[in-house]
Amino acid sequence: MDDGPPRIASGTPAFRRTTIALFAAGFSTFAVLYGVQPLMPVFSDEFQISPAESSLALSAPCATLAVALLVVSPLSEIWGRKPVMTASLFASAILTLVAVLVPGWYGFLALRALTGFAASGLPAVAMAYLSEEMDTRAIGLSMGLLIGGNALGGMVGRLVAGIITDHASWRLGLGTIGILALIAAIAFWRLLPPSRRFSAHRMAWREVPGTFGGHFRDPGLPWLFAEPFLLMGGFVCVYNYIGFRLLDPPYSLSQTAIGAIFVVYLAGTLSSAVTGEIATRLGRRKVLWLAIVLGLAGIAMTASTNLVLIIAGIVVVTVSFFGAHSVASSWVGRRALTDRAQASSIYLCMYYLGSSVLGTAGGLFFAHSGWTGIVVFFGSLYILALLVALRLSRLAPLGS
Repeated sequence: MDDGPPRIASGTPAFRRTTIALFAAGFSTFAVLYGVQPLMPVFSDEFQISPAESSLALSAPCATLAVALLVVSPLSEIWGRKPVMTASLFASAILTLVAVLVPGWYGFLALRALTGFAASGLPAVAMAYLSEEMDTRAIGLSMGLLIGGNALGGMVGRLVAGIITDHASWRLGLGTIGILALIAAIAFWRLLPPSRRFSAHRMAWREVPGTFGGHFRDPGLPWLFAEPFLLMGGFVCVYNYIGFRLLDPPYSLSQTAIGAIFVVYLAGTLSSAVTGEIATRLGRRKVLWLAIVLGLAGIAMTASTNLVLIIAGIVVVTVSFFGAHSVASSWVGRRALTDRAQASSIYLCMYYLGSSVLGTAGGLFFAHSGWTGIVVFFGSLYILALLVALRLSRLAPLGS
């Protein structure tokens, strides 16, 4: 029997404040991280570096974020969920504004890496906050809306950066993203209700490895931790290198047009919320593998030389990824019965390592075989993800 304070139920004022605040937080984090993605061809030209090297503008912060998650998550047990998330949002916004003032590539990369470290306070802690505070029937929708904020932030960040770069400079474009992130941080700070079902407490740091290790003894969680590495690794490659393909003949699109492609992230905003609701009703084990199969169909469409079919394929890949991510991330929150913040941080560590390691590795496939290399690389990763999802479908229903 649950004798703690009541959980936040759908339709209540607290639910609306929470979802708006976390939507803004997801928006800020993804805009800051992924606003550089359409600028990679610009970095390649301005700093005279390869496509794979230009991807470090995204891979470096994703790598530092992944590692920092494992440290920052336990800190939220001491300092509290909301204080850690609020500090994260303000710090990452300010570092983004500072980064645009640095003239050299390596200085810029160093600040991007620090930005990733700062941004680490939001993702895993947000998932733990929702798992603790939300009613069971509301968690699927609320997690979907958090991920929807991620999608919208990724879209707006890329779109704003692309358009402003075309008409002014990439520094002004990225600086604008920093200002938007600062506004989102203020909204989050004002709106998010304090935790009611969590009390900050002292932790013995020598016990932390044990809390992480316990999750790997569960028969399902290690498989769930593998999914984001594979799914995000393939997905980020599509967006990292599509700009290089479409800037060149026969397409010769402008930077603004490349940025406009990221409007398809709206499909991710919708699919994350809808898939979360469907998974709540039908069961996560029945929905996850179908979302991954959809991604394989989408990448096959991008192999076409027809621009309309390429864009349609990117839409399908986006819907697939955000749907699968919504299902897998909420599943972790329900399956981890203790130390949820640590379980969430492992999941997201793998997510951002996929973005960093596989996102840059995809550049080697692109350099060797062009877009065909990306299609093969993506397909291989998603087939592995599908096998994992089928394994999860046979999992005993603990926490499901």
